[in-house]
Amino acid sequence: MRYIWILFGWTALALGVIGAFLPLLPTVPFLLLAAYCFSKGSDRLHDWLLNHKKFGPPIAEWRKHGAIALRIKLYAMSLISVSLCLSFLYDVPKAGLVSQVILLSCVSLFILTRPTPPRPSAD
Repeated sequence: MRYIWILFGWTALALGVIGAFLPLLPTVPFLLLAAYCFSKGSDRLHDWLLNHKKFGPPIAEWRKHGAIALRIKLYAMSLISVSLCLSFLYDVPKAGLVSQVILLSCVSLFILTRPTPPRPSAD
């Protein structure tokens, strides 16, 4: 069973990495899922993911504050905007465009309603 958790963890991590570049796929939920799967399958992989320079901070912010960093919000909203613009430019069929607008609006609403993590104190 341990190897299945590890396989699920790598799959979730791969989807999270892809999601960093595709606006329809969220990154942080897949990173959280990968962390959970790795915690069930491998302490070493779990620790690696939590301490990773790029993947660790979003997981930590989400776990601690349920928050998404402002820079990540801006990046996600930029990719969503580019995706919609390209759909208009390439004359995507109306049904596809309507579905994309609805889905991306829901994703945008979710992203924008998450809190931004507090700034570290200068203590």
